[in-house]
Amino acid sequence: MRRGGVLMRLAVPAFVLITALALFAFPSARKHRGPVNPGGGQVVSLNDLGGPPEDTSAHVRDPEEALSHPDPAAAANGPKAKSPKAVGASSDDGISPGAPSDAQVRRDLRELYGSASGAAGQTTLDKRGLAQVPLGAPDVVRQVIAGGNAIADFPYVWGGGHGSFQDSGYDCSGSVSYALAAAGLLDSPITSGGFERYGEPGRGKWITIYANGGHVFMYVGGLRFDTSGRSGPRGSRWQTAPRPTAGFVVRHPPGL
Repeated sequence: MRRGGVLMRLAVPAFVLITALALFAFPSARKHRGPVNPGGGQVVSLNDLGGPPEDTSAHVRDPEEALSHPDPAAAANGPKAKSPKAVGASSDDGISPGAPSDAQVRRDLRELYGSASGAAGQTTLDKRGLAQVPLGAPDVVRQVIAGGNAIADFPYVWGGGHGSFQDSGYDCSGSVSYALAAAGLLDSPITSGGFERYGEPGRGKWITIYANGGHVFMYVGGLRFDTSGRSGPRGSRWQTAPRPTAGFVVRHPPGL
């Protein structure tokens, strides 16, 4: 009996040690806690949302969510966006077909804004809340604008656009990711914090991205693309009003 008791006392620590080694060697054997609820105000990774496994940057809840008119119910019942690559490659971008003359552009601008503003390189906003490609813009900028137009009035949903580019609602980083992906400037969605390391530092000629750990927005040809500050749940992400940029890291796509 004594010998059996000693063996039992030795066996228990050995079992614990073997189990611990197995869990360390085989991560899949660890207890899976499940994805963090994006609506719970916690930190969530792209892996939790079904994103690419190589991107492990944290997706911190957007501190400007209340300014973005969140509407998860509308997103749940709404259609999903097209693939951003398909949007960027097509002419279905909300931009008037054809190549209008400078005189036509000036007439349209006077009708919209009562002035002859909108010089070459300046993106303008039409009555539908869609961005118009500026004169002299390279094709890649046209594609980014096409991507932004495709989801301009989609509902805001925190975490939206990260499990897949084709979603029915987008948060700030999901929105910027989608627009850039339409031009082939991104292969997969990244978080607001991830944009702090995207591309090159400083302002760009055509596209400038402002990012921090919780929020990201960008200017394309001088026109702001941002989920915060929209006029309502289905207001356009394209906005003419400027906003403070203190506390944001400034980046731009290479060459743009």
